[in-house]
Amino acid sequence: MGATVRGFGELEAAVMDRLWSWGRAAIVRDVLDDLNKERDLAYTTVMTVMDNLHRKGWLTRERDGRAYRYAPVATRQQYNAELMREILADSGDQAGTLLRFVETVTPEEADAIRRALRSRGPGR
Repeated sequence: MGATVRGFGELEAAVMDRLWSWGRAAIVRDVLDDLNKERDLAYTTVMTVMDNLHRKGWLTRERDGRAYRYAPVATRQQYNAELMREILADSGDQAGTLLRFVETVTPEEADAIRRALRSRGPGR
């Protein structure tokens, strides 16, 4: 991914959520029109956020006429996994943090974790 993983700000998260949900690249106007269904934002605000996400390494962009078409560098799952990895590394007590986490998972989440660990195979 290239960028240091950190939680996104509120508007950054809203932009990334749209791009991940759509599963396609989009221009600023597309994102702005969708965001403006919930709040009133200026074009330049959304353009700046998307440019910042590009500069930070979270979005790629390519020219589309006079505009840029932006796409996420990583999937939502990749981003979340890297965020969890960073939190675990910064915890100071990885075993304790994992134990606390495991204590909070639902039975369905525990089954998903077991399946994921089995699919990795031995030695990984």
